[in-house]
Amino acid sequence: SCKISIQFSLITPTQSSSKPATLLCINMKFNLSLVAVCLAKSAAAFSSQALPPGVVNLSSSAQRDVFTMADWAASFGVQQAEGLQLTSYDGQDYFAATQQDIPAGTCVMYVPSDVVLSSSQAAQEFGGALGDAENQLSMAGLQEKIPLFRLFMKILVEYGKGEASPWYTWLNSLPRIYNTGASMTYACFDCLPPYAAWLALTERQNFVNFQKASKYAPMNEEIVSNVTILKWAYNVALTRSIDWYGERYIAPMGDMFNHGTETEAEISYDENGNCMVYATTDVYAGSPLRVSYGDPTNPTPLFASYGFLDETSPATFCKVMHMKDEMEELGYTFADLLFYKDTGDISPQVYDVALYYVLKKSDPSLADGFYQTMMSGDEAAKSQYHEQYWQYTKEEMQKHVDGTLRDLDKWSTKANGYDLNTHPRVPLILAHNDFVKETFLNVKNNLDYM
Repeated sequence: SCKISIQFSLITPTQSSSKPATLLCINMKFNLSLVAVCLAKSAAAFSSQALPPGVVNLSSSAQRDVFTMADWAASFGVQQAEGLQLTSYDGQDYFAATQQDIPAGTCVMYVPSDVVLSSSQAAQEFGGALGDAENQLSMAGLQEKIPLFRLFMKILVEYGKGEASPWYTWLNSLPRIYNTGASMTYACFDCLPPYAAWLALTERQNFVNFQKASKYAPMNEEIVSNVTILKWAYNVALTRSIDWYGERYIAPMGDMFNHGTETEAEISYDENGNCMVYATTDVYAGSPLRVSYGDPTNPTPLFASYGFLDETSPATFCKVMHMKDEMEELGYTFADLLFYKDTGDISPQVYDVALYYVLKKSDPSLADGFYQTMMSGDEAAKSQYHEQYWQYTKEEMQKHVDGTLRDLDKWSTKANGYDLNTHPRVPLILAHNDFVKETFLNVKNNLDYM
């Protein structure tokens, strides 16, 4: 069996250590005696009665009860490696770290399926009760969001049970405040570059569609009419779940691993729905264990979906939203078109899109020739196009960079004029804009001397 070790600490960065040490292999065998979770079935999971006393307090001043949640997780069979602990720098945000050396390949956490929430289990539990609601999402073009919607509804149902929910203790340990795009206002969008604003607004629109669809489920009226509850449940489902082969899963305790550009751990699920977290590298005592939430080379999608800025990200999308059509025609995505923060380097795909954009405006026949060259993969011919029309490409890029820098100053000035009491996400927005500005200044320096 695996000895459970649940600890908490408040640490400072100076306490971390990367000192090499002899690593001992930890063999973990999970002989679990799981505590049964009581699940309501089909439409019986929904209730139209008044909310019971003891529901999770969603006030922004409510404290997260992470300590009790860790005890709850252990009682339900969650197992973790010796030395793994939940750590916080400020008493508000917690993350997984280790106080002992952990060898690569070690299973650092196991969350049994009885504790895991999944979209497939929610569909079985609710039966056909969500049919009309899911049809609404399909008509809104959000068919791919249905697994997330099922988790969203599951969280609402469990919230509505108050302390009678088997997951109450976990729900009570979660953040109350989120900085995701769904939580932003139009005043926030007005202070962001178009790409970030578009992604954030998309999350807000997704939430609005979830909100509308929830009215077609036999849900407690007090819940479906309360935007605060709905938005909190949406943010929980969005930020705590992962996609696993088209399904969405939330593993309580397994959701405490932060994102990292460089990661130390990886989350997986077996065919029975059990969650395992494995160390992917040797992890030294005093180090965090981080997993990947998404593309580490571009922080803006994480900013919109998770509400944080990954300042260790090496690059960002070059913000050529006005060239989006050309980007797609050439078969590129936002993740291909990068400006690199520290060096000011520009990914080659950016030059391809910029040249194609210039040629389409000035000479469609030349643009078609360049397109055919791109599609054929003729690198020599592509290089000739770039050499011949380099000055036009450079001027277009300089125009874009200089204009974006002016706009960033304008957007940040506007954000600085907001009252933090009514616009608490201003610091995050300013940090995002500063990240982009620093990147663009380095790119500008390179372009000006080319």
